[in-house]
Amino acid sequence: MTQAPTPGADTVRRIVRTALREARGAGPAGADGPEIRPAGAGGHPVTWWVGDRHVLHLAADRDAALRLRRALRLRDLARTHVPVTVPVSVARGEWAPGLPYTLDTRVPGGPADEHDVSALGEADLAALLTGLREVPVRAAETLGVPRTAPRSVEALRRAAGPAAERLARADEFDPARLTRLTGPAAGRLTAQPGTAVLVHHALTGEYLMVGVDGRVRGVLGWADAVLGDPAEDIAGLARAVGSPAAVRAATLAGYGPRPCLRGLWLARCDTILHLARALTGRGPGPGDVTPVPPALPLLRSRLRRAWEPILLERATE
Repeated sequence: MTQAPTPGADTVRRIVRTALREARGAGPAGADGPEIRPAGAGGHPVTWWVGDRHVLHLAADRDAALRLRRALRLRDLARTHVPVTVPVSVARGEWAPGLPYTLDTRVPGGPADEHDVSALGEADLAALLTGLREVPVRAAETLGVPRTAPRSVEALRRAAGPAAERLARADEFDPARLTRLTGPAAGRLTAQPGTAVLVHHALTGEYLMVGVDGRVRGVLGWADAVLGDPAEDIAGLARAVGSPAAVRAATLAGYGPRPCLRGLWLARCDTILHLARALTGRGPGPGDVTPVPPALPLLRSRLRRAWEPILLERATE
């Protein structure tokens, strides 16, 4: 796969000057333009903060270019259904032959990793899940959003067993907690046929923007969206904001016990597997949505959040 050299600060400044001229009123550039600074790394579009009002995404290779162009079209479609802020592109173009960029407005709030979601924020999450479900599947398919098959909870349960034992030896997790999910129970948590919806597939603390009041202000990171199992987004919320809040939001969105429990156990098994892989130095496995593994403290936080007991579990303890 052909990959352009990673753009440096001088290249980014040139792109920003061009983008701001195109944006017409996106803000005065000044003599040297706004301050720029890198905002991430890895296989997603290269990202730079541009002043305090914008963010620049640059596709680094052909695959990222395809994903970025698809994400821009999908954001426009989703914006009419999703009630929280979706980033808006104020300028776009190519920074190298065949490699696009977009200059987006910066979404208010901070990552959910740093801000707790309030009761009103849970209602925002419920509205987000409802909006994703209402995006027409055919329209998303026309944009090139791929379909994915539902994952097997039972297969994840079997894989998580040895991983939980490894975490126990590292004093990271009590494997007895996983025994709550029995084989017969996992077998009942299959995805219901005919329930494919638009799945954001990256509802992580990094991409959920939350205000200091606990309200959900916006959702970033649309490049990983698929058409598939809505329980995957419930699982993402469990890892990002905790299982009780995720289940309450999904219930408010109209999802019944089966998809809620399915999402809960997808998240719990995933977090065991992800932390065990990171501790043993292995690369990302199935279910990882980013090619760069998160740092250990973040993986531990996701494990803790996903394993927070929901109301039914608290009542039976």
